[in-house]
Amino acid sequence: MPSLEQPAEHLPDTVEDAASTPDLAMPWAELGLKADEYERIVDLLGRRPTAAELAMYSVMWSEHCSYKSSKLHLRQFGAKTSDQMREHLLAGMGENAGVVDIGDGWAVTFKVESHNHPSFVEPYQGAATGVGGIVRDIMAMGARPVAVMDQLRFGAIDHPDTARVVHGVVSGVGGYGNCLGLPNIGGEVVFDPAYQGNPLVNALCLGVLRHDELQTAAARGVGNKVVLFGARTGGDGIGGASILASETFDDSKAAKRPSVQVGDPFMEKVLIECCLELFAAGVVEGIQDLGAAGISCATSEMASAGDGGMHVDLEKVLLRDPTLTAGEILMSESQERMMAIVRPDRLEEFTAITAKWDVETAVIGEVTDTGRLTIDHHGHRIVDVEPRTVAVDSPVYDRPYERPSWQDDLQADSISDERGRARYSRPVTGADLRSTLLTLLASPNLASKAWVTDQYDRFVQGNTALSQPDDAGVVRVDESTGLGVALSTDANGRYAKLDPYAGAQLALAEAYRNVATVGARPMAVTDCLNIGTPEHPDSMWQLVQVITGLADACQDLAVPVTGGNVSLYNTSGEPGGVDASIHPTPVVGVLGVVDDVHRVTPSGWRAPGQAIYLLGTTRGELDGSAWADVVHSHLGGRPPAVDLAAERALAGVLVNAARDTLVDAAHDLSEGGLAVALAEACLRYGTGARVSLDELCARDGVTPFEALFSESTARAVVAVPRTEEVRFVDLCTARGVPALRIGVTDDVADPDAPEGARGPVLAVEGQFEVLVTELDRASHETLPARFG
Repeated sequence: MPSLEQPAEHLPDTVEDAASTPDLAMPWAELGLKADEYERIVDLLGRRPTAAELAMYSVMWSEHCSYKSSKLHLRQFGAKTSDQMREHLLAGMGENAGVVDIGDGWAVTFKVESHNHPSFVEPYQGAATGVGGIVRDIMAMGARPVAVMDQLRFGAIDHPDTARVVHGVVSGVGGYGNCLGLPNIGGEVVFDPAYQGNPLVNALCLGVLRHDELQTAAARGVGNKVVLFGARTGGDGIGGASILASETFDDSKAAKRPSVQVGDPFMEKVLIECCLELFAAGVVEGIQDLGAAGISCATSEMASAGDGGMHVDLEKVLLRDPTLTAGEILMSESQERMMAIVRPDRLEEFTAITAKWDVETAVIGEVTDTGRLTIDHHGHRIVDVEPRTVAVDSPVYDRPYERPSWQDDLQADSISDERGRARYSRPVTGADLRSTLLTLLASPNLASKAWVTDQYDRFVQGNTALSQPDDAGVVRVDESTGLGVALSTDANGRYAKLDPYAGAQLALAEAYRNVATVGARPMAVTDCLNIGTPEHPDSMWQLVQVITGLADACQDLAVPVTGGNVSLYNTSGEPGGVDASIHPTPVVGVLGVVDDVHRVTPSGWRAPGQAIYLLGTTRGELDGSAWADVVHSHLGGRPPAVDLAAERALAGVLVNAARDTLVDAAHDLSEGGLAVALAEACLRYGTGARVSLDELCARDGVTPFEALFSESTARAVVAVPRTEEVRFVDLCTARGVPALRIGVTDDVADPDAPEGARGPVLAVEGQFEVLVTELDRASHETLPARFG
């Protein structure tokens, strides 16, 4: 990192010094600021900034903290949210996390954020502190964290560097979450060369609270004390996420690779319990976690959200490293720290509670009515700013964007020709279809992720009703009534590369569908938008398309975006190239409410003799599909059509069917189509299935291959007890959802099969049979074989 203080003859660099030395050169470029941004700071202050002020502005005006390239377009989420959509929102965008009223006085808070760049530099700590940071966001809303999820994307599975990143990230996610005692209830693991050098580590946390326990991050009440508590402040992560996540990697610029934060999950666990006791005691007037930009962020944001004034004595901050300069203290992103606003008459009670939990605490300042954020260091005034200029009124860029020159050619390169005829070989015989299914199941993105998820504790706390590999994670909130929530996160970067507008909508549609599949009513959305470099017009176009597509779809489905994150600068190649950046990857999380978690629907067949119904319509949609990727290494054409009306109707059927116990299992159709969905449903509990495609092919005008591997949306397979078939079909008819009986669950082994080849099978009439045990081998061997 560049020096954050001036040469000795100018120490300390006070506000008075800054006013008297206007021409002193400052290291604004090394701190990530542009020339015009530095000039804007000078104009705001009426003088050059001090070294400490420059440190604050540099981190708070970074892309990661200020959203300066995306803020203009993110306003669509608010503009397209109706009053009806806000009905259940207790807190939304602009807060540490969204808060949703789920009934009976209960609320949940949830949010997904990225820790991408730090996780490439130091995978274990980058991923671990990503989990820790999002957990503290949830704590700052007054909630008890109850579950986490992770959305991971790595480079090619056979690349020599991928194992380093995978082992570190998975261990970091599991190590931190397990130590906190938080179940990991779902997520994604994707391998694609597009993420080589730019892995994505997105982490989500869910918290639970009563309505009257909601906390705010505002510094109000003149004379109230500013209290910093938790871990001591050290030199780790100085400018970490705030600068590292705001530029592309460039080996020639060592200053862009500062130390990654170092986490201590045991300290965070103590901090959770300490905070909850502080909240229960009513001794907290406002609270904020310290994450990206550290004290710079917490002080400026809390002052901006409150009465507008705050004074801090920086020497009172407890340090791990006494050699830190004032600027380094302000920029440090040391973990497991919180900042609270406490009334003077409750301060003794506050410190008694922190002492009980052995949490170090320091009163570092107080709320003022000056409208200024002032910071002294050993009696020297080193910061004197309007807090909103730091935290709120950062630059907002309307960056140029245009459809990439290569986009038309990419979309024209369909897997089929203009008449729908195959341009690439397709399986025709039953043996070829069988082989294709096994090949897809063994591919890295469709293979079992048990090697990853078995490193996570999914059931700690005892409230997990469903988790991986079911379609959504489900957590019980109220033990007495069974009230709970479901969460699913989804994204398909391949779809978004073909059409970022539709790709964002398809991500929402899948998460929405997954939540409904387990029987939950979709209610709210969080998102993490992972895109390339905003200075590149093609990446900026992708960002605008993704935001617009997601905002439009949320409006159509009546689910509000409650908050989230934008991760930019995920770029490694030359600007303007088709492969310059990662696939645009809008990770969308959908929260749903379950009235009784005892009635949730798992994703696999649990009993033989039940009717299997396919819901929805199948079209020959193979562009961007798993088959095109795995078999032909092809990406081109247009993704499957988005039909949000059909998604809404399907969700209505799935939620009502679960409520009325009309279905025993349900699984959505997505990557790999019907074939992979049937195989996964068989694998869940080891029960087989016998299906026929004849009526489906005749009804929808598709071939057996298209029926099995098309990735048309708004579809699901369900298992219906024979006694409920009439009621279920009537439900589908009433809601206008196509329902076709395609088979039956079956665990009967073929008595004529040779010894060693007996057991439940997935049988497609007239095409092929495959033992469930063979499906299991294909699915479960890929990741352990690569990563051990």
